[in-house]
Amino acid sequence: MLPYIAEFLGTMILILLGDGVCCNVNLKKSGMSGAGPVQITIAWGLAVLIPACIFGEASGASFNPALTIAMAAIGRFSWSMVPGYIVAQIAGAFCGAVLLFVLFHEQFKATKDDPDTLKGVFCTGPSVRNIPLNVLSEIIGTFVLVFAILGFGNVAGAAESGVANLFVFLLIVSVGMSLGGLTGYAINPARDLGPRLAHAVLPIEGKGDSDWSYALVPIIGPIIGGLIAAFLFVAIPW
Repeated sequence: MLPYIAEFLGTMILILLGDGVCCNVNLKKSGMSGAGPVQITIAWGLAVLIPACIFGEASGASFNPALTIAMAAIGRFSWSMVPGYIVAQIAGAFCGAVLLFVLFHEQFKATKDDPDTLKGVFCTGPSVRNIPLNVLSEIIGTFVLVFAILGFGNVAGAAESGVANLFVFLLIVSVGMSLGGLTGYAINPARDLGPRLAHAVLPIEGKGDSDWSYALVPIIGPIIGGLIAAFLFVAIPW
């Protein structure tokens, strides 16, 4: 039971801090409104680092169905635990988004004339809508994520010393700063689906639709990218 609780709480914290910076920077009447993409990318890196440090021993700190599936596909995680992990991750992401709606309630009200921003602080979307390229962007971003995480295991003592978590922070910042402008770098189906579900059901004034026609992109792309990365990594004769 502990691993599932850890994945739930870890993903909830990830969204609370990750989507939280999006709220902080993009919603009107926030004290940090307009701070910009540098704050967002650094904060997202920290949003992954903090729960990874807390829950790494308990669950492996996946917080990402694409990573969970990729690890199972190459025999580094039990397939029997995959469904429970994915449910816990999506549920945690949903709850983190609900908490943000409560915390930033007045800021959401002040931004009711901008439905794109209201949706954008919850879930991802493309800067240019081109579904094949959008999927490719998520494939490549997640490929880098999973391949690098596996590669960090080749650094002697990184996991035992905790340095591997710092590497992951730098990795998330790098992917965000280099590729994030294309699709918002979901690179994690739970990170997008949980908050998108919250956006759909919460009583957010002026929110508009949740763009379900795009929702498969940050689900399919990361899963494909994670699998390619995992199979390529184990195929290399290190």
